[in-house]
Amino acid sequence: MSRLFGPFRQMGVVVRDIDAAMRHWSEVCGIGPWFYADKLALSSFTYRGERHDDIHVSAALANSGDVQIELIQQRCDRPSMYRDFLAAGHEGTQHWSRWPTDYDEIYRRALATGYTVGQEGQSPRGPFVYFWNEGHPGTVIEMAEATPERMSIFDQVRAAAIAWDGSDPIRRDWPKP
Repeated sequence: MSRLFGPFRQMGVVVRDIDAAMRHWSEVCGIGPWFYADKLALSSFTYRGERHDDIHVSAALANSGDVQIELIQQRCDRPSMYRDFLAAGHEGTQHWSRWPTDYDEIYRRALATGYTVGQEGQSPRGPFVYFWNEGHPGTVIEMAEATPERMSIFDQVRAAAIAWDGSDPIRRDWPKP
């Protein structure tokens, strides 16, 4: 558990082909079902302090126990930490995430201890931030506020994984809050 952020709840995996990644995770790893959104709804997106609200990011969510796995494929060339990760020759775990209810307090504490904001945004599910402080690939820290909307979606993904029998591994309908 992180002394600053608390326990991690999600591993974020940046991929070049999200469809192939969902198939691999479900067929080879036995993890699913995957809930897929072709264009994740964002009302604002900032990278290194500059707005890029028209970013197109596809995402898929599934759980393995209490840990959520998020697959991310950026489908445009807008500046982002995802784009930078792939451009550096990486593919795979790019971040881990925490979903606190005291989001603003932890956000301020992170900045006070030397973290800086790499990218952040607002969605219908609430705010999120990715902090710079990467020691090596896969150690970026994302924090997303545990809003009722976000937690409702995440609870549905977790519940589907518990009862999953391997059928219907890729679901194109994102859970409704």
